[in-house]
Amino acid sequence: MNAERPAVAAAACPPETIAIIGAGQAGGWAAHTLRQEGFGGRIVLVGGEAYPPHERPPLSKAVLAGAAPAQSTQLFKPEAFTALVLDWRPNTAVRRIDREVRQIVLADGGTVAYDKLILCTGGRARTLAAPGAQAVPVHTLRTIDDAMALAPLLQSGKSVVVIGGGWIGLEVAATARQQGAEVVVIETQSRLCERTVPPEMSEHLLVLHRSQGTRVLLGRGVSSVDRGSDGRPTVLLADGDRLLCDAVVVGIGLVPNDELAREAGLACDGGVLVDGRCQTSDPDILAAGDVAVAHNPWAGRWLRLESWQNAQEQGMAAARSALGQPVDYQPLPWFWSDQYGANLQIYGVPAPAHRVVRRGDPESGSFVLFYLEGDVIQAAMGLNAARDLRFARRLIEQRKPVDIGRLADLGAPLAKL
Repeated sequence: MNAERPAVAAAACPPETIAIIGAGQAGGWAAHTLRQEGFGGRIVLVGGEAYPPHERPPLSKAVLAGAAPAQSTQLFKPEAFTALVLDWRPNTAVRRIDREVRQIVLADGGTVAYDKLILCTGGRARTLAAPGAQAVPVHTLRTIDDAMALAPLLQSGKSVVVIGGGWIGLEVAATARQQGAEVVVIETQSRLCERTVPPEMSEHLLVLHRSQGTRVLLGRGVSSVDRGSDGRPTVLLADGDRLLCDAVVVGIGLVPNDELAREAGLACDGGVLVDGRCQTSDPDILAAGDVAVAHNPWAGRWLRLESWQNAQEQGMAAARSALGQPVDYQPLPWFWSDQYGANLQIYGVPAPAHRVVRRGDPESGSFVLFYLEGDVIQAAMGLNAARDLRFARRLIEQRKPVDIGRLADLGAPLAKL
């Protein structure tokens, strides 16, 4: 880790009280894992939202569309959650962490002592800095409350401007179009999801969204947001175009909630730095999920993984580490997105230097792109190819050389590679 560990004495083992700040997917699975591993001490779970631990992917899809209730996102059934016997603190903000006496100070002045602390504080949606964005209702989508507020505005007869052509923006756009709303997507970059997928996949996403009737504007910036003469939101583009709409949705990334960690003096760099044990620069504090930054061997660099998989698995790893179990968490990154019934998945971290081998025809609506260094697969991404991608994951993890000709041949089963 690129920081010295502060001289803080380690708590006596085994811990009697483990506190978890953040009750999303990482925090929920951390608490569940502690009990599953036999921890019989006190678990304090502090959540900033009113809801029990839940997952977020359905918020931009089924929940936003009204096809599933918010309760469906909960990680555990009510009776299973009760059985965890947690000191559960919903709607509770944490003011600071006092590392010297090992306690967290709550916003209401109360305190919670801990032997081990797990930070699962996640992140918040990045807000739009353009003039007027504070005066006009501008929506983001990160929480259940966000989804509940936005859903009524994505109906037939409504018009929606989505600022940001990344994953969350495209998922909201797809849901809105499927609900019958008119949609415009504005992306400042020259292609969609430019930071995470190659041009070929960006083009496929562009064709997909335009084929569904979405207007996609690339290489266009937003100058301001204000109200039109009828009181409806208006988005002014840098080139002078005005877009009148019923709702403005911003999907321009996530800001890690690492303020508590920074103020407590923990090593941070775009999130809380952790090692393979999920341990921070304080031996009694761990971190997991969207707020944690770890060196990822598959990418060869430090990464903060914003994914469903990482939130769950790193939360579980942090819990085991807090109990003193041997942990070396080095996940192969996995990301997925559903849009208009199309399923896109990415394993590993594609790099520009990788050789690209394609299996399948994009025109068929199902294909896989393999990213190789020599004849070893380093990453793979595909559309509507879940079975092939499961085998691709195994090939990446095995790091075995492959026959590139057979890799591209649909007649050669990946299972035999």
